[in-house]
This record gives sequence, structure tokens and C-alpha cells, in this order.
Amino acid sequence: MPQKKFYRQRAHSNPLADHTFSDPICPDQMNWPALYPTYQAEKGDCVQFLDIGCGYGGLLITLAPLFPDTYIMGMEIRVKVSDYVKERIAALRINNPGKYNNIAIVRTNAMKYLPNYFKKGQLKKLFFLYPDPHFKKTKHKQRILRHDIEYLLQLRGLVYTVTDVEEVHIWMKSHLNEHPLFEEVKLESLSHDAILKFLGDCTEEGQKVTRNDGKKFTAIFKRVQSSSMD
Repeated sequence: MPQKKFYRQRAHSNPLADHTFSDPICPDQMNWPALYPTYQAEKGDCVQFLDIGCGYGGLLITLAPLFPDTYIMGMEIRVKVSDYVKERIAALRINNPGKYNNIAIVRTNAMKYLPNYFKKGQLKKLFFLYPDPHFKKTKHKQRILRHDIEYLLQLRGLVYTVTDVEEVHIWMKSHLNEHPLFEEVKLESLSHDAILKFLGDCTEEGQKVTRNDGKKFTAIFKRVQSSSMD
């Protein structure tokens, strides 16, 4: 397995800055089999779970065995961190033949290029775990919650948000509550959801919050019907 100490990088990267990426022009131009060895587009395969700002890949690694027949992608803007996750997944595949072929990572700016990768209604689950808080009001525009995620999320698809910063929790909830195509889901109604119990601690950031006895704020939203748009 790769050693994380050789892939350390600053905690966050400015999503509004210019970076060099190799993004497809549109979803049909994406070479998915290059990321997923078992991917077969002719059989209807497609990515359905997306972790935006996936960090060191903790959620991807956790979800892989839970949903072996679902293709799961992580997006990360930081070079060294995304390189680490690539090496981590490659090592897991070597050490566990036939497993972890359903997860992958791309280095990109999710704030700019999500529609380049995914079609309308393609995603079932979308994750925003411990996003950069950008405390200054002038930097709120850098917060990762996009205005067009409803386009990519299928009807009844879920958006999972977790943060240790209450102000960010309130900000994300207010933006999603104000959107006519999202409806907050009561956490107690998701007791059957296998993902929920892993959300708080599956990432490096979540484990750090646990070690420091910090608070964690979770909110989940469902994509709902709109007769005028769907």
C-alpha cells in the first residue's frame, strides 16, 4: 500500500483558480474502462455514486465491498492526494483479486466539470463529506455545493452532507432547503441505509474529528419531482 506521508498536501485547494485537467468534453467521450476494469457500456454500466472532494479515498474504500455491483467515483482537486488514492486503489486490486474494480478517482475541479462526466439523472448518491468551510463570506462562492446537482441526480436520489463546522452545516441545509427539487430526509427514516453508519468516520477528516471529540453534523436530502422540469 502507498504511504500517505509521501502524498501530503495542503488541506484545501482553491476551486476558482486555474488548474490543468484532462476532462472529457462530454460524458460520451469519457473512457470509463480505463478507470474500471470490468466496465461495459454496452451492458448499461455507468457510475452511480459520486464522492466530491474525496480526499484520501476513505469513503470509496468503505463503499466498494458494500456495493460491489455499483460503480463509484471520487473527485479530488489536489494532485498528490489524488495520486495517493490511485495508488491505493491499484494496491487493493492487486492484493484482492477481483475486488475494488468498482471504484476509481479522477483529478478534476468538480465545481466546473461535473456535467462533462455525467448525464442528466445518472447519479443515485452524491456525497459532500467535510468540505472546505471557507469561513470568510467573500469566499463562500468557493464552497463546493453546486447549483446544478439536481440535473445530475436521479429522482429520489440522495445527497449526503457531513461537516464538523456547524455554520457550514447550516449553510448547506439552507441552500438545499431553498431548492424546489430537494427535500430533507429525516435521519431516523434511513435506519435501513447501510451507508449512514459509516459517514462520520470513514474519511481521514472524520477520524480526526472523532479523535478530537469534535461534533459532526449530518444532513441528507432527496431529489424530488417537479412537473415543470422533470
